[in-house]
Amino acid sequence: MNLDEFISEYADIEGRLADPSVHADQSLARRLGKRYAELRPIVETYRELTATGDDLAAARELAAEDEAFAAEATDLAKRKDELEERLRKLLVPRDPNDTKDVILEVKAGEGGEESALFAGDLLRMYLRYAERVGWKTEVLDSHPSDLGGYKDVTVAVKSRGAQEEGVWTRLKFEGGVHRVQRVPATESQGRIHTSAVGVLVSPEAEDVDVQVDPNDLRIDVYRSSGPGGQSVNTTDSAVRITHIPTGVVVSCQNEKSQLQNKEQALRILRSRLLAIAQEEADAAASAERKSQVRTVDRSERVRTYNYPENRISDHRVGYKAYNLDQVLDGDLHNVTQALVDAEMERRLAEAQGS
Repeated sequence: MNLDEFISEYADIEGRLADPSVHADQSLARRLGKRYAELRPIVETYRELTATGDDLAAARELAAEDEAFAAEATDLAKRKDELEERLRKLLVPRDPNDTKDVILEVKAGEGGEESALFAGDLLRMYLRYAERVGWKTEVLDSHPSDLGGYKDVTVAVKSRGAQEEGVWTRLKFEGGVHRVQRVPATESQGRIHTSAVGVLVSPEAEDVDVQVDPNDLRIDVYRSSGPGGQSVNTTDSAVRITHIPTGVVVSCQNEKSQLQNKEQALRILRSRLLAIAQEEADAAASAERKSQVRTVDRSERVRTYNYPENRISDHRVGYKAYNLDQVLDGDLHNVTQALVDAEMERRLAEAQGS
């Protein structure tokens, strides 16, 4: 799609959003709003670039007669270069999921109870980060460990409406194995242990993204359980859904009713099926998820959290900082920005090479 087509689409969506009948369909209005927010920086930058170009031409014409306008022409030329670079980046093909919300799963791996405790620490980091940037979070399912951590926990993270940058833009890079090095609370000798936690991130699917055939599902119900396996519910409210064609299994036990757990499980299932479908259909989507969890093994990691040195290291882009305590308190922006910048550089290189 060229620039003229973007501008035309933007004007068309603007007109449709002004039509009250469109807002009667909340799903349609939401999709249009997200696309409108995605196109807005492109159109606004183009308009500013056009105006700056006109001002620059006028300033240069005046500078030929009056040197007082020469400095203004220089400033406008610099501004025009900056806008051209910004527009070039905005026109680079984007990840089609960048405006989507996400389903984030944190799973304890090697390291036993210490891994489960760190899974709890990562969950808190993501919840605090979401709070900082104004996202909404909802715990869909969780299996606590005996000492207060999590064997696994699933969270939905949503933006608060149409905006230029979706949740997926940032959190998609969290997928992979996260390694922690610290003295566990259960360690009496003060020795540093290494354990691992797996994080899986999927774009949350809307009904229009994935159609699930009820005939493809096997649904089992059972009693939910808490730490140590004790029953926390006297009714069969927990739900396990198996998608027979793919073998994907999802379970939920957080809600009190079987119907609510079924709805949450279907929500997680749709997001996983969307990710699978995109991987199969698009090699680029598969490349985006190369770092996702395959096995939660200490040697296969995307990031290391070193407590003794207060250091965080992202091994994909060589990012390193010594503010681990702040990151774990939700100050994750610089870490994710390093990954966003690396992706942009890769996409720019691909665009120039094509």
